[in-house]
Amino acid sequence: MYLVGFPLLIVPFAIYNIIAFLFDLGFADTVFSIQMMSGATLGVTTGDLLIILSILLLFVEILKATRFGVKSIVDHMLSFVVFVAALVEFLMVQKAATSTFLIFLVICAVDVIGGFSISIRAATRDYSIEGGHHPLVH
Repeated sequence: MYLVGFPLLIVPFAIYNIIAFLFDLGFADTVFSIQMMSGATLGVTTGDLLIILSILLLFVEILKATRFGVKSIVDHMLSFVVFVAALVEFLMVQKAATSTFLIFLVICAVDVIGGFSISIRAATRDYSIEGGHHPLVH
């Protein structure tokens, strides 16, 4: 799998920075509207689309967390680097002080915590199946 060893959440992180710094656009700008059956109009913003993309990529990252090996460890470390970079940008850069970036930061934290938790849990199960007993049970 080519995606192992590459933190996918770097894509929305880069897109956010491109939109904020190169295009100087707002994240509350409506990209398109959807007419609902109720008669209401749903306006989808740039920030909404970025969060939707981030959540979809988070799903793939969680699936990647179930793999074993050195590439998986590297992937978790790179995800942690993306989280730290996003956290530093959120705290230090004025254009990153938005609710869209805050939600993205939470998604990055879920990726890091979830990735490590799933990997540890899967490794424990793998060990107990191969070893015949759980190491913490006497």
